[in-house]
Amino acid sequence: MKSIQIPEKAGLDTLNVVQSDIPTPAAGQVLVRWHASSLNYHDYLVANGAIPVPAGRIPMSDGAGVIEAVGEGVSRWKKGDKVMSLFFPNWLDGIPTKDKTSAISGETSDGFAVEYSLQSEQSLTTIPKGYSFAQAATLPCAALTAWRALVVEGNIKAGDSVLVEGTGGMSIFALQMAKAAGAYVYATTSRADKAERLKELGADEVINYKDDEQWGRTIFKKSGGVDHVLDIGGSSTIAQSIEAVAIYGNISLIGILGGLEASMIMPKLFFKHVHLNGLAVGSRTMQEDMVKAIDIAGWKPIVDKSFGLDSLGDAFKYQETGDHFGKIVV
Repeated sequence: MKSIQIPEKAGLDTLNVVQSDIPTPAAGQVLVRWHASSLNYHDYLVANGAIPVPAGRIPMSDGAGVIEAVGEGVSRWKKGDKVMSLFFPNWLDGIPTKDKTSAISGETSDGFAVEYSLQSEQSLTTIPKGYSFAQAATLPCAALTAWRALVVEGNIKAGDSVLVEGTGGMSIFALQMAKAAGAYVYATTSRADKAERLKELGADEVINYKDDEQWGRTIFKKSGGVDHVLDIGGSSTIAQSIEAVAIYGNISLIGILGGLEASMIMPKLFFKHVHLNGLAVGSRTMQEDMVKAIDIAGWKPIVDKSFGLDSLGDAFKYQETGDHFGKIVV
């Protein structure tokens, strides 16, 4: 079988293609044939060395595939079942803890840039009905993050307002989920063509953040304050996210596209009584609930472009351009 592995000196041009034997599942394990993975910013940081991992680590935190064999005692799955991975393979339910979240797929444990791998029978969920493997592979990180921010933590309801920033995978999922919940959605982008696509997906108002550097204030004036803000930029967006949020509203801190550190105007947070919530993906139970919702609502991911596994480095270089709308898959 083939896998992509991080070399001792990580870089997008030095990812190793490695051949090895297909493993055999032990008790409690299943063998999964992975058909697709999708790119997240976290995966990009692993691949380029910004997040250091041991040499030989298999990257990619998303995977979708099919069960090829089951080990002794496995009861959750049978051969032929279609499954997808967990970002935190040990966080099955409940609140996050150190023990539940120490294993991270594609970082502290091997990920899914591989044709076959062994998984605990507990560390998988079904994929939505009618989904391709490429579509399912977009869900475990980006979609589950949006689900947790809006549904699990935000308790979104019809009539709420939502702000999504940019056109990456998580933001597009949040837009789709918000519209399915009956929310009014504000969105930001810097390109007219992407603005039109956001409107086609249901965004009610789109602001060009390059034309309007005070886009948060503009959105606040239009809305009276947004109930749910999904902040993806950190230092590059948090000031305007705080401007846009409603009094007693929710800001979910999700991304670090602007860097690892950010400064905030504290009195504005205090006097707006803002719920500021840092979150990273979610549990198996959350993912199972999300799949149930997708089966009912029927929305589908936006897959921008696909690459072969051998071209993973090229896929990340395309991600670097920021030209994509939605998810990139391999």
